[in-house]
Amino acid sequence: MGQPESRKRGTAEQSGLPPGQRLQRGWPVTHYGPVPKFKPDRWEFRVFGATADGDKHCWNHQEFTALPFSSVLADLHCVTKFSMLGAEWGGILAREVLELAPPGPGVTHVMVWAEYGFSSNLRIADFASDRTLFATHKDGELLTAEHGFPLRLVVPHLYAWKGPKWVRGIEYMTADRRGFWEERGYHNIGDPWSEQRYSYQEEIGDGPEL
Repeated sequence: MGQPESRKRGTAEQSGLPPGQRLQRGWPVTHYGPVPKFKPDRWEFRVFGATADGDKHCWNHQEFTALPFSSVLADLHCVTKFSMLGAEWGGILAREVLELAPPGPGVTHVMVWAEYGFSSNLRIADFASDRTLFATHKDGELLTAEHGFPLRLVVPHLYAWKGPKWVRGIEYMTADRRGFWEERGYHNIGDPWSEQRYSYQEEIGDGPEL
């Protein structure tokens, strides 16, 4: 579905740390801006854009967290050069959302939208990976607000900025466009095994067509 996930496979098929990374004990808090206040009666997860049926699909918090729960054992690689290995993430697989609200045939990318208008773009194949997860838990415990509660996206084979905290929905797109950090100089794909940190490293085809 769409483009290949990355030039090199992610942590499920590699040992050790990606180049330039260091092992982190514990889980530092890193984010831009304030921590949003969770209001369950106002929370909604939306799928919109180029959906197969042309409609917007919505779930309230109770409905979304009632979707089938899955666990993924995966590392987290931050572009700030720390890596947290072997975390157990629990939540709803992205593939579950794709099945419930299918994209149209021309969709190549998704934009992941989070609180305060924060966004991150992904190739549809990266989003559809069987290890991409909307996480509600880590190591059997609910996420804290500082780490993304009630929902953060985990894309294990990409740098962690590609998986935003406080996710509120996804937009299906028939052409790529840059998200928040990608517009500010970060690499459009973000493969840690190829050390794709910054936009100046991009090759032809890595970014949106101008």
